Amino acid sequence: MRLLFLTDDHKRGTTPANRKDNFPATLAIKLREVAAIAREREVDYILHGGDFYDVPAPAISVCADFLEIYQQFPAPVYIIAGNHDLFGNNAETLPRTMLGLAARLGIVRMIGQEPVYLEKNGLRLQLTGRGYHFEMDHRQRDPRHDYIVAKKDCDYAIHMVHGMLLDRAVYPGASYTLIEQIWETEADFTLAGHNHLGFPDAEHDGKHFLNPGALARLSNHPQELIRPVQVIYIELGGGRPVYEKIRLQSAPPGVDVLDRSRQEEASFREERLAGYLAEVKAAGSYQRADVRLLVEEIARNEQLEQGIREEALRRVGLAEEAMARGEEEA
Repeated sequence: MRLLFLTDDHKRGTTPANRKDNFPATLAIKLREVAAIAREREVDYILHGGDFYDVPAPAISVCADFLEIYQQFPAPVYIIAGNHDLFGNNAETLPRTMLGLAARLGIVRMIGQEPVYLEKNGLRLQLTGRGYHFEMDHRQRDPRHDYIVAKKDCDYAIHMVHGMLLDRAVYPGASYTLIEQIWETEADFTLAGHNHLGFPDAEHDGKHFLNPGALARLSNHPQELIRPVQVIYIELGGGRPVYEKIRLQSAPPGVDVLDRSRQEEASFREERLAGYLAEVKAAGSYQRADVRLLVEEIARNEQLEQGIREEALRRVGLAEEAMARGEEEA
């Protein structure tokens, strides 16, 4: 059984300010190469790690252009939802998003924690996934709920997750999960998205933890200038599974498409933002900039009931939907 994994292509109809090329056109070329790789390698299934779109409800013309490419993929596409695919990071909004529409049309197939079993020539693969949700990677949440799976009635197991899985600790207060925290998973492959830079391949007791990095370059992070744009080919059967990272030949070098002149502007803005957040922190006890994180912290500090917290988060999602509809009408 052969599989191909990609993640975080962030399809959109406009070019980010820090790109020098035509982003939609460049992405379309890369996706066509992914389709060509899948045909050349005769893959049976294509796996997607989330952030199918850059916003939950892009313009219909944008969806049509890219979905037409996905319809040319030579194998079924199984996907989990990323944070950019949902309103308010709320999985319940998926049916009202363009990713939800693509799933209803059968162009992609949504994967959740309930296993899907794929078979070929007597080989049985268990496929599970955990799309992004608001509590993903929070320190108060046990990572086993999202990252660890058990193998049941299968030869191999693959688990996809859209979360901040990392190989090493980062700055204090960040929300992430370390690979070493999920060694006990029984999945032969844990395939991660969300972290656009990816991380070095990790293996423990024959189990692989992989993130090839995003198919799209959206930021001017120094690593984005040099990292390869790639997908992962996996082959199962005949004993120990094997995988290979395939670099896209159509992806221009980061130095050619990312506008480095924007880096100084971004650094200046970050300094001003850091100063503003320091003032907010000095004035009160809230240390979060994201509105959903603020809701969580306020609810915790004020000891609000769970129902109030959930209602506040629901209204955040509704507000994001309303804003998206306003942008479409404009």
